[in-house]
Amino acid sequence: MTDYWPFGLFHRDIAFEFGSWLSPEFKLYLIKEFQRLKDEEARATSLEWSFQRTLAKINYRIHTDAIKEQLIPPQLTKAQTVTVYASEADLLNVALFGMTAAQWREANPQLPGNMRDFARLEQLVVLSNLESINAALIHQGLTAPERLTQLNAIAISQMRSLIGVTSVKRLGIATER
Repeated sequence: MTDYWPFGLFHRDIAFEFGSWLSPEFKLYLIKEFQRLKDEEARATSLEWSFQRTLAKINYRIHTDAIKEQLIPPQLTKAQTVTVYASEADLLNVALFGMTAAQWREANPQLPGNMRDFARLEQLVVLSNLESINAALIHQGLTAPERLTQLNAIAISQMRSLIGVTSVKRLGIATER
């Protein structure tokens, strides 16, 4: 192209501006294509978040099964059982987010849903890991304070690893440091 263009290779922004000036149809095409790409980017990000949120929900089943098998005696009422499940969910919330669900709702009354619905991808990855780890710790017979200490240390370590990642693959899985 340098043989035919007196200024050598030129920047694509200049070419787009020139094409837009010459042709309103080109300008409209350029705008629509940009919007399509931005929509596609937003959809991909949303899919990544949804995938991680779904993964966290699936691992939550592993977590709740461990609670049912190890922490809930058969003589508990339904209300007492719900309290045990909620306290275990809050154990994970405190380990990762530093607050219980009630504390989050109190601090964010204007937001719908719960803290996990507003979690970043990295937090959802760590939450998913914590659910599985907590299930294993429950099976080992560790007390709630012992589990909280370990889970918090793991959450800190994993968040440092994930936040320190400079490149993240499509589904939010770290591959390079």
